[in-house]
Amino acid sequence: MPILKMSRVKQAIKKMKVKNELTRQILGEILGTFVLLLFGCAAAAQVKTSRETKGIFLSVNMAFSVGVMSAMYLCMGVSGAHLNPAVSLSFCMLGELAWIKLLPYTLAQILGAYLAAGLVYLIYHDAIMEFSGGVLTVLGPNETASIFATYPSDMVSMQTSFLDQVVGTAMLMLCILPLNDQRNAPAPKGLLPPVVATVVLGISVSMSANCGAAINPARDLGPRLFTLTAGWGTEVFTCYDYFFWIPLVAPMVGGVIGSIIYLVFIQWHLPEPEDDSEELNDETKAMEHNDKKDELYYKMSAL
Repeated sequence: MPILKMSRVKQAIKKMKVKNELTRQILGEILGTFVLLLFGCAAAAQVKTSRETKGIFLSVNMAFSVGVMSAMYLCMGVSGAHLNPAVSLSFCMLGELAWIKLLPYTLAQILGAYLAAGLVYLIYHDAIMEFSGGVLTVLGPNETASIFATYPSDMVSMQTSFLDQVVGTAMLMLCILPLNDQRNAPAPKGLLPPVVATVVLGISVSMSANCGAAINPARDLGPRLFTLTAGWGTEVFTCYDYFFWIPLVAPMVGGVIGSIIYLVFIQWHLPEPEDDSEELNDETKAMEHNDKKDELYYKMSAL
């Protein structure tokens, strides 16, 4: 009887399986980005609302890296685990993703980030309200908007912020592209997530002082939209001279630049893979040569 019930469950699951490839990929990107942002924003909320008594800035960097690793293991087999519009754009440019899928991927990633920010707000609502005195602000000593989106340091100019995000995202693409390049020295597929997470951690601990190392438009826009709708107001977009556009545009530029640098400096100069047909011809010639040697040996023996 239990076996019969189990077979019915499996049949029901098979009927619910989504057959459209793009729909499956969108679902994967939504859930993957959700997991990534849930780890990261929850860590930021814990550190911020505890006034760094339950974690430090490094805790947030590590949590985002763990989120990247977990999200990649979760959805890599379904969508490729881009989790980042800048990555999706770069893969479109490299021919790894159809251009028609760029917008659906991007919207899915933003939605996943938005939903994760909402859940973090529910989990840490009491702590956020206690920390802020019940007033949700973007600026000041008790601001809480930075739990969700990225904001620049006071002394950093717009030009530096833009350059910061371009360089950070370029480094991301430059370091992850060889990991899956079969002509280079690729990482084993099962080890890709922790290696990529380590790259993200390296970028976070070295290039996050200026403006938070977003290097991901969805990671920033999704939670920023949530804070807009949850009570922080339009200031999340207008503060710091409309800083919000920098983590949207600069990572896209940086991702393309990093990909081009990898192509020009590395991939174009890698050795060409050996042609299987040439190998087969070489083996055939060797066998024919050996056969001729054997035939000559037997003739000599007969004499």
